Amino acid sequence: MELNFLEIILCVFFISLAVTLIFRKLRLSIILGYLLVGALLGPHAFGLIHNSTYARNLAEFGIVFLMFTVGLEFSLPKLFSLRYPVFVIGSLQVLLTILITTLCGIFLGMGKLAALTVGSIVAMSSTAIVVKQLSDQLELHSRHGLNAVGILLFQDLAVIPLIILIAGLAQNNESHLASLLIWALIKGCLAIFLIFIVGRWLLRPLFHQISKTRDIELFTLTVLLVTLTAAWFTNLWGLSYALGAFLAGLMLAETEFRHQIEVEIRPFRDILLGLFFITIGMLVDIQHWYNTWIWILLLFSALVIGKMLLIILIARLSGNDLPTATRTGIVLAQGGEFGFALLTIALSKSILPPDYGQVVLAALVISIAISPIMIRYNKKIATFCLPRKIKFSEIQTKQQIISTAKKLKQHIIICGYGRVGQQIAGLLNKIKFPFIGLDLDSELIRFATLAGDSVFYGDPTHPGILKAAGLKHAKLLIISFNDLRASIQILSIVKQSRPDLAVLVRCKDEFELKQLKSYGASHVVAEIFETSLTLAQHLLTIIDIPNAKSTQLIHEMRSKDYDLLLKVFTGAYEETMADENAPLGQLKPILIPEGAYAVHKKLKDLDLPSIDVEIIAIRCGETKFLKPHSNTKIEANNIVIVYGTSVNLEEAEKLLLQGK
Repeated sequence: MELNFLEIILCVFFISLAVTLIFRKLRLSIILGYLLVGALLGPHAFGLIHNSTYARNLAEFGIVFLMFTVGLEFSLPKLFSLRYPVFVIGSLQVLLTILITTLCGIFLGMGKLAALTVGSIVAMSSTAIVVKQLSDQLELHSRHGLNAVGILLFQDLAVIPLIILIAGLAQNNESHLASLLIWALIKGCLAIFLIFIVGRWLLRPLFHQISKTRDIELFTLTVLLVTLTAAWFTNLWGLSYALGAFLAGLMLAETEFRHQIEVEIRPFRDILLGLFFITIGMLVDIQHWYNTWIWILLLFSALVIGKMLLIILIARLSGNDLPTATRTGIVLAQGGEFGFALLTIALSKSILPPDYGQVVLAALVISIAISPIMIRYNKKIATFCLPRKIKFSEIQTKQQIISTAKKLKQHIIICGYGRVGQQIAGLLNKIKFPFIGLDLDSELIRFATLAGDSVFYGDPTHPGILKAAGLKHAKLLIISFNDLRASIQILSIVKQSRPDLAVLVRCKDEFELKQLKSYGASHVVAEIFETSLTLAQHLLTIIDIPNAKSTQLIHEMRSKDYDLLLKVFTGAYEETMADENAPLGQLKPILIPEGAYAVHKKLKDLDLPSIDVEIIAIRCGETKFLKPHSNTKIEANNIVIVYGTSVNLEEAEKLLLQGK
């Protein structure tokens, strides 16, 4: 039975919700989840959706909004800071991948246009998967991480001319390939020029006027209008929707409205991009994969192994050591979001026949499926491939740290040498107290070392690095970065090797504070509470409270792990914590009416501590009794102020009003 439009949307959303929850629980790529949803719904599996035209037409706008946000996030300073990996390694990777794949395709009997298109698709890697995985592993600022980010930046930049090229080759006339390419580039340049002229003289003044209205709905509508208008204009010129959206984002990137625009467009992008990958999944034909598995294996090998070896070679010739080059290649050995986008354009323009499209699709999907594992274990894979070189490199790094640590006694280990770590080091330098800093940002390490700081390249979550830094005879360890998972890893190592060592940790909020204390942190500095204490200290100074008294009050709050600051009332719009599902404590006032169970009963008889609820105060009229005695009686119309988790507070209220 053919489903109507609403039934298709409901079916897609329902299965997407279920699969997304499962994939997030298993910590797998959500892109792979969307592809699986499409494969299940499509005509080649359960056949719930026989005609995906509705969904496919809507899903095209997922790429439109993706390209808009890419343009919005495109930063010239960021591009300049990574200019070597972007313009040297990145450009060589994209150009050589396209060239080699095209020549191989022609050798295997493919047409020139089809081979060129496949080469363009294979050249792309997944920005979303790589950046997120490296960030989670604290490798984003490592040498191979910076290389990967630089190459991905060039790929994001290169996808625009590739889209122009593929859209311009829609006539599929190989005899006029050069003229088609030139004409496509001319049209692309004209479109870019016209959009930038209009944007420069119209968009900034328009958004200034819109912002004055303070109407967020009008602002959102304007963002959507600008994005879709630019996409419509480039499509009208025979180019692609994505190009116009990218240019619109690029125009708005340098305005003061950039961050608000990104917030407004993100929900549309995420939903429609998910729908885009679902429609890609609908193309999956497992039966065809079975019949063409040899070709799929060949293209998959070229995509993963071939691209990995090419990146290793380019990175090595560009001056990187072999371990760094190898890890860079492993991290980028997969297909990407823009590969799917280029494949969709090529299929819709009939540049690639459906049979070729299935082979390319299979190779992309399988590479996406295994990429999180390859990225997660990139160091182990590189160690297995290059055992002697990696081992030598690690020993050399550790020896440098060990030789410095041997000269120190009762020193401080600073894990993370960003702004906070450097400020701590600056203070220690002033009082001439010895320390060793550890960080994974090679550029930062180079600058700090040249400046004479005792800081080394090393992963502080690795037991060997901490041991080399003199963990056994250190006086204190400081975790200066704000990463809960990495902090817990370091605390676990310290707990095993030096349970007596004082550890000072930085965190965000109450949830992280409790987690870190449970893993053995001696002192935890929570940003949300320190902001409150700083404001409070300024307040006490302004209202002429003596410095000794204000210092004592602030010290008392800190010495008890912010106990007083933890106990607050929560409203309908509570600030977001690290874990939205975490059982955080809160205050709650409970009015005791006539006839309630608690009336005339002593606090000790109610035994609220047994359900993890603390009585903070009892209010009787205008009088509030803080920390009431256990023999205190509750009377009718008293207000009992209690503290606990929301679940426990509900139980306490039931006990006070109704009894057990």
